[in-house]
Formats: sequence, structure tokens, C-alpha cells
Amino acid sequence: MHVLIVEDDDAMASALSAAVASAGHKHTRVSRGEDALLAHRQHEVILLDLGLPDLDGLDVLRKLRQVTQIPILILTARDDERSVVLGLRSGADDYLVKPVKLVELLARIEAVTRRTNRVGNTAPHNIVLGELEVDLDRRLASVGQRQLALTATEFDLLSLLVRNAGSVVTREQILDALWGDAFLAHSRSLDVHLTGLRSKLQLPGFIINVRGVGYRVEQP
Repeated sequence: MHVLIVEDDDAMASALSAAVASAGHKHTRVSRGEDALLAHRQHEVILLDLGLPDLDGLDVLRKLRQVTQIPILILTARDDERSVVLGLRSGADDYLVKPVKLVELLARIEAVTRRTNRVGNTAPHNIVLGELEVDLDRRLASVGQRQLALTATEFDLLSLLVRNAGSVVTREQILDALWGDAFLAHSRSLDVHLTGLRSKLQLPGFIINVRGVGYRVEQP
């Protein structure tokens, strides 16, 4: 398992790194919220301090929850009830107050990852929605007998939408999945690729624009 440690205190970060390594996990340490937003996609668990030098940890948590559901454990000195409630309601899987016993921390990490894995990560390799068929393994898509000549980005966009058919995929989720950063100005690129994808699909009304939120494809 690869753990992202978001902690600006060097001594605490070293202790956390040693604990994670002792359990056989890989780890990366960053000290800024902006770095966490860029690095999260390469990790399976995040340990998040709230007192960061550039962004409030709760703001980082909310932004992360716009784009990922990987387990996030808050590890902070803030022990007041309001902070705990805000943290959990903002999407944290657990909330630990410093100083924390490292054995307990490792147990909490194992607990949240077990819960996540039980939800199930089995994804279909072939998705059929009406006339559209998408082969995720071979990266092929067709409408009826017509093979679609999609660019790599267009295929990634289509596969993301069809894997979440019936649900809204936010612009932030798309930007994060395709470009690795939901919070930089790639919006124009998304619009161009979406226009190209719709043109090649030739399925009016298949990709629905949910104004101000994102996009949804309908299950037939």
C-alpha cells in the first residue's frame, strides 16, 4: 500500500514515515496542501494534517473529496468537537488527535482500507449501453457496426463516463482523472475533447450536460 503523508512538521513526518514503513507500506511525504492535491492519485491512503502552511487542511479535504474516494485519515492537534465534526462531515474516514500511538494509527489505516475494499472494486471489462459498446481492455469503442476512431483522451473521457453511467461525473473528477489536477485551468481542453467525442459518437442526448456540475450518460 502507498500512503501519502501530508504533514509540515518534520519530526512528526519522520515518525509517521517510520511507522508506515515498519508495516511494509510505501510512503510519500508532502508538506503543503497544494502538493497533496497534485500527488493524491498515486496513493491508496492519505494521512492529512489540518495545520498546513498554504491551505487549511479542511479545505484540502473538501477538494480531495470532489475527485477521489480513497481513505483519508485526519491527523491533527485540533481536538475540539467542532473540528472533529467538521472533519468527518467533510469526508474524512477517521479523525485522530496528536499525539497518537503509532500502533493505533496503523490499526486505523488497516481498518479504513478493509472497509473500502469490502465495497468492491471489480470493474467490468466490457460495457454495453444501447448501441454503444466499450472494450476497456483493448481500448476500443463502437456504435453498432461503426468503430469509433477516438483519440486517447477521448477514449479515457468516454470510459470514465460509461463506467459511471446513470450518475453525474463532475468536471473536477474528469479533470483530475484525465489531467491529474482538478484545480488548474484545463477546462477549455475538456470542452474541446468533449465536443470531439460527441461528434464521433453521433448519439444525440447520450452525454447530458448537468449545468454547473458536470456530465452524465443515461443508461438505456
